[in-house]
Amino acid sequence: MNRRTTATLASAIAMGLGLALAGCSSGSGPELKVSGAFMPQPVSDMAGGFLTVTNSGDTADKLTSVTSSLSDDVQIHETKNQKMQQVKSFDIPAGGELDLERGGNHIMFMGIKKQPKQGEKVDIELHFEKADPIKVQLPVEAQTHNPTKH
Repeated sequence: MNRRTTATLASAIAMGLGLALAGCSSGSGPELKVSGAFMPQPVSDMAGGFLTVTNSGDTADKLTSVTSSLSDDVQIHETKNQKMQQVKSFDIPAGGELDLERGGNHIMFMGIKKQPKQGEKVDIELHFEKADPIKVQLPVEAQTHNPTKH
């Protein structure tokens, strides 16, 4: 090989490596943030949890489960035609959000171990298909608390 061929080959290898590395870092994956979390003060051995998960990343994800020391049976429910039913996951679109809100999709704590009171906080952990788990504190609000979105 002559000097010119060697330089061209080295340049091509460097460009190829640069593109390969850029390809690895350009897909940021899901970037999840939780806001607006709360739990109305429960009146029975069940409780609801509400929050918004915003995905500013370029990859969709799914909320697959929720765990909490408040209950050994924490479910995710969808509400359709005014009926609740447990689901396996909720989609969180890339560049979008998942709203868990009163009257709609929500977290359901079955057989709670103690009745949290207004002003306390309930620790939960959200589990996703792709992203790492996120720990969240749900402030316990009045039974009638229902924030409006801006």
